[in-house]
Amino acid sequence: MAAPALWQPQEQGLREICTLLEAHISPNSDQARIWQQLQHYSQFPDFNNYLVFLLARGEGNSVEVRQAAGLLLKNNLRTTFSSMPPPSQQYIKSELLPCIGATNRAIRSTVGTVISVLFQIVRVAGWVELFQALHKCLDSNDLDHMEGAMDAIYKICEDVPEELDVDVPGLSERPINVFMPRILQFFQSPHATLRKLALGCINQYIVVMPSALYMSMDQYLQGLFNLAKDPAADVRKLVCSAWVQLIEVRPSILEPHLKNVTELILQANKDSDDEVALEACEFWSAYCDVSMPPEGLREFLPRLIPTLLSNMVYADDDESLADAEEDESFPDRDQDLKPRFHASRLHGSEAGEDDDDDDAVNVWNLRKCSAAGLDVLSNVFGDSILPTLMPLIEQNLARTDDDSWKERETAVLSLGAIAEGCIAGLYPHLPQIVAFLIPLLDDKFPLIRSITCWTLSRYSKFIVQSLDHPNGREQFDKILMGLLRRILDTNKRVQEAACSAFATLEEEAAEELVPHLEVILKHLICAYGKYQRRNLRILYDALGTLADAVGAELNQAKYLDIFMPTLIAKWQQLQNSDKDLFPLLECFTSIAQALGPGFAQFAEPVFQRCINLIQSQQLAKIDPTAAGALYDREFIVCSLDLLSGLAEGLGAGIESLVAQSNLRDLLLQCCMDEAADVRQSALALLGDLSRVCPIHLHPRLQEFLTVAAKQLSPQSVKDAVSVANNACWAIGELAIKIGKEIEPVVISVVSCLVPILKSPEGLNKSLIENSAITLGRLSWVCPDIMAPHMDHFMQAWCSALCMIRDDFEKEDAFHGLCAMVAANPSGAVGSLAYICQACASWTDIKSEGLHNEVCQILNGYKQLLGNGGWEQCMATLEPAVVQKLARYGV
Repeated sequence: MAAPALWQPQEQGLREICTLLEAHISPNSDQARIWQQLQHYSQFPDFNNYLVFLLARGEGNSVEVRQAAGLLLKNNLRTTFSSMPPPSQQYIKSELLPCIGATNRAIRSTVGTVISVLFQIVRVAGWVELFQALHKCLDSNDLDHMEGAMDAIYKICEDVPEELDVDVPGLSERPINVFMPRILQFFQSPHATLRKLALGCINQYIVVMPSALYMSMDQYLQGLFNLAKDPAADVRKLVCSAWVQLIEVRPSILEPHLKNVTELILQANKDSDDEVALEACEFWSAYCDVSMPPEGLREFLPRLIPTLLSNMVYADDDESLADAEEDESFPDRDQDLKPRFHASRLHGSEAGEDDDDDDAVNVWNLRKCSAAGLDVLSNVFGDSILPTLMPLIEQNLARTDDDSWKERETAVLSLGAIAEGCIAGLYPHLPQIVAFLIPLLDDKFPLIRSITCWTLSRYSKFIVQSLDHPNGREQFDKILMGLLRRILDTNKRVQEAACSAFATLEEEAAEELVPHLEVILKHLICAYGKYQRRNLRILYDALGTLADAVGAELNQAKYLDIFMPTLIAKWQQLQNSDKDLFPLLECFTSIAQALGPGFAQFAEPVFQRCINLIQSQQLAKIDPTAAGALYDREFIVCSLDLLSGLAEGLGAGIESLVAQSNLRDLLLQCCMDEAADVRQSALALLGDLSRVCPIHLHPRLQEFLTVAAKQLSPQSVKDAVSVANNACWAIGELAIKIGKEIEPVVISVVSCLVPILKSPEGLNKSLIENSAITLGRLSWVCPDIMAPHMDHFMQAWCSALCMIRDDFEKEDAFHGLCAMVAANPSGAVGSLAYICQACASWTDIKSEGLHNEVCQILNGYKQLLGNGGWEQCMATLEPAVVQKLARYGV
């Protein structure tokens, strides 16, 4: 194997590459030109040999140039190593190994990075010499060599920990078994870097837990206890991280030591280093999430709660403090505009259950983690934390001097954090709490005004529940007007908090907002003239939520005149490529659904704009230059959802618009898109159009059905359950409208729905409900096709029907059940008990026709079985079920 070492660089080539790398790391160079030149050099088969030579032997060059060579080498290896000639592969490996212990730390670190990337390609068996070299370095007692080896091992553990826990031909032991004892010894090293790397390595194995770590667990835990008070903050942080991971994935290992660990975590939660305190603070939520016995924490609460509270006070360097100074005259910077995510339309019981993103600024820090910890503790321990917590909150609220504003702010944050968990104990005092909070909406400190908005929103459900109490309505009106006042605040942070809080209140209050509609709309439109781009997005959301909350009440000329002209002016002003269209499209979707036919006067330009957006984006996907825009599928998703909103709002009134457009062909294309969110929204629109104007889908009906049925295959359900959900719903909607024309896909659809109903574990509730309804609708229109197969699915289907609430979709499904049983009565005898349970699941069948059909089916079975057989069946049912069946005359 000596031959590859004969490779030597050409002096001139080496000089050229060095010059290029110097330019590459210079801030003022023409990066595009340099990138082209690097691409040119990378065509040469030995270019990577030059790079490794510079990294390993380029002592005459600056460390920065050598590092640049190493990082370029790392990126090249990812894509080209496997196709390199073996002599080059061997040369690169052999040059890296002697540099593991290089005297310069930056070079050692770069070598470790290159080694870990190369290792991911060749694995242990492809580079046994690496392990011999690492082992030798670990045993050398030379700090540079030990640190370099540990750095490389740490990077390998971080990327592919399981790869060190494999049997390798030619090695007597798995690599991790050889390294583990040595790494554990480094816990006692006098060098902080070695202690840190050793901890970092082993922490990567907590989740995969190889036997090497499991067998050394006592030594590892003892090491963690010994390092808990380490002088190096990085080490203390890793100790806390280990305990958090252990409680999350291996709680049984910590259980015998829990009291000691909790004590040490509590101390670490007060650490002078914020990062250590933050890592320790994650422990409380983790402890509660894994359902450890809460009693283990109870004795610590009197000391833990004050710690959390003091860590919730704004730190002097918290970036929110700087943000809070910005009033509305400061234009938004691009980085202020967070990426936003549009949730595609979903049909079913879980639609619209968003996670509320309570906090505007997304940086996780000790303050937020402590507030989250208090929230979790309040949910686990409930009112029992109030005797410890409330005196501290009252003490902070009593401090009214300007210097104590941060403590006052923390008290308000705490009241918000415990709003759900401690509501039983707080509810009797809600009027006093609200009375205390309302004046704080006008506090001179903007962060107190903004946190007060958030905290009031956390109580909005209970405030609405109290409307019938004495003074409940007056309390509600004060909060409503207080939040509207803050929506017009001059401070951007307060505007944002007030708008978000108001949207939460709208969701809870719904029709209670109707008497206030005029004043609400006037405030929102006034804010519209004040807000910068970021807060405009939240304002659109508040307006859309208002439309969802009050529905058709909004459809009055006096209200429309307040807000529609402003929205339409904005709609016309924004270009088709402007992302500020997204929240406006969402807002229009809610308004169209709320106004119903009242939206007709605005519908034509809105409909046409959606068609244009979808068309131009589909062109941008193939040819961005011709489209004059880069492809962004969110334009398509939002446009499809707005078209769904129009279909829902206008009903058959949308027909003339669809007739004059090419929506059918665009929609079919979207139903076949490779992106799941586009398919999801397209299939929702397919279902909505099936309801209101199926005639326009007709020319391509079989294609639509085939595409929708494809989304229900077991693999498709696994890959994109929400797409499958909408496809299932759309097929059911089509079935009712087109009747027998659905026959070609019935068997393929049913063969996909049955496995969903038979093994519902782990699938979302919507998909199971929609599968049951669609199966019923198919049975209703094609009973003769379905009836011969019903013994395959009747029991699972009836169990799913029991779970569905009374509505017209459930009625459709039962029409199907009755039609199928009528077509093949003997085929369902074996499932009669299940059919009875499904019939008993109705609170009240509104349709007289369906009620009579169910009576006929059940009475038919009673006659068929005779009294003895019927009584036998009834004996297998719960008494409550038998009682409910009496309404069907059996």
